[in-house]
Amino acid sequence: MTTFWWVILAVVLSLTVVIVKLIKGAKKYNHIDWGSSFLNFIDGLCRYYCMRFHRLDFERFSLPTEGGAILISNHISGLDPLLLIAASNRPIRFMIATEEYNRFGLTWLFKRAGCIPVNRSGRADIAFRQARRALDQGEIIALFPHGKIHLDHEEPYRVKPGIRKLAELSKHSIFVCRIVGVRGQGTIFSSLILRSRSRLLQFPTINHQFFSHENSLVHLGEVLLGHRNPFTKEPSGKERPQ
Repeated sequence: MTTFWWVILAVVLSLTVVIVKLIKGAKKYNHIDWGSSFLNFIDGLCRYYCMRFHRLDFERFSLPTEGGAILISNHISGLDPLLLIAASNRPIRFMIATEEYNRFGLTWLFKRAGCIPVNRSGRADIAFRQARRALDQGEIIALFPHGKIHLDHEEPYRVKPGIRKLAELSKHSIFVCRIVGVRGQGTIFSSLILRSRSRLLQFPTINHQFFSHENSLVHLGEVLLGHRNPFTKEPSGKERPQ
């Protein structure tokens, strides 16, 4: 056998070992039922990848065991949705921009996962009504309220008004968290291949009444970006009632 074929054989064997390891890891780490064996496998693969490669720490992070809820986070990289999925104790549906939803080769996966496309240049109301129905049916809806990748030092700090609209439409609780420790921040692909020590920090839950306060969008944005202690004071500067 020539050197060329020995190399091919070594590559095939190596890939086989990697694939078997990934399959075992996916089966071991999946404990959430997404309603199909394929999505359950993807869930397990995501958790295995985030916990082993990106060393995800999400101690004390939790969502309600039943009922609808909104999950929001800062958005610093392409890794962020995977980290939220890996840390969640229930399936979650993402609201994502239409241009991302229609990204070549991924639309079928986004559709299978129940993602909700948001047309930011047109009829966004359709997406909000769809999200509200999902919340009323007891599902978890996740979104990044800055609207796109937005690093801690970047202005404006305020979040987009879409989160306020969804909160006021649905009246469901909003679970707030912040992602830190990711390498390759500001990128889609580099963050996926650079090993990190990622962490999810969960803040006190808020509701639609939070947005009745002046400068609430700025306040929430500053919390997500690490510029303000989480919800210790109202945006007006007054202490929150206990």
